[in-house]
Amino acid sequence: MPKLIGWFEAVVLGLVQGLTEFLPISSSAHIRVVSAFFGWQDPGAAFTAVIQIGTEAAVVIYFRREIWEIISTWVRSLWNRELRSHHAARMGWYIIVGTLPIVVLGLLFKDSIETVFRDLRLIGTTLIVFGLILWLADRTARTKLTLQKNLSFAHALVYGFAQSLALIPGVSRSGGTVSAGLLLDYRREEAAKYSFLLAIPAVLGAGFLELVKIGEADSPAWGPTILATVISFVVGYAAVAWFLKYISTHRFTGFVIYRVLLGIAIIALVSFGVLDPMA
Repeated sequence: MPKLIGWFEAVVLGLVQGLTEFLPISSSAHIRVVSAFFGWQDPGAAFTAVIQIGTEAAVVIYFRREIWEIISTWVRSLWNRELRSHHAARMGWYIIVGTLPIVVLGLLFKDSIETVFRDLRLIGTTLIVFGLILWLADRTARTKLTLQKNLSFAHALVYGFAQSLALIPGVSRSGGTVSAGLLLDYRREEAAKYSFLLAIPAVLGAGFLELVKIGEADSPAWGPTILATVISFVVGYAAVAWFLKYISTHRFTGFVIYRVLLGIAIIALVSFGVLDPMA
């Protein structure tokens, strides 16, 4: 029998996924924490990966012109030498290179991702630690570099390794990659944009690979999973537009405070026996 994730739970988790995927507060941590707080079954890594297809579909539509330019120019550059120096062709290679770390580490730590990485004590700790790293990066960044002029293979790898840290719930895919971008002195909106583009192959790849597990004993049924995915798409599209506009004029301080307070609350609730760290 599949895990008992009902329609109401699917609506709530779809909303949570859509609202938190693009913010630097970790959507996977929120899916895990919200389920634990309400006493629901942990929906599991497969469910979390699949409903992220919805939010990545929102990114694809939002950046559809840039993505089409990247793909079409990169493909044509394979036989047209003159296009190989074009920023869109180079971006295609940078996204490929930046995706490699999460693919390799995701395969190496597959078992841990589905088990020990979902421990609430670890999630609480990573929320705090990587929240403070985001704060440090935001305060020290000179925010002067742009993707078109300054992105390189070395920077793409740094972004890629930062993204791979999001295999641990609580780190945050956008938080990790944006922090890396800020530490490299990229503008906030530029770091966020590359974070979103870089996530597309990894998230869609993981989501489609995990599709085969939906409906099995350790994963929810198809119906609630599809509903949560659709909701995450609709809410996620609005969230990415808001986030890019917000960070163009604001620092990440509010997100940092939220992460630290949430991490402390999780650790406290686990310590006092209110939450089971592995339930």
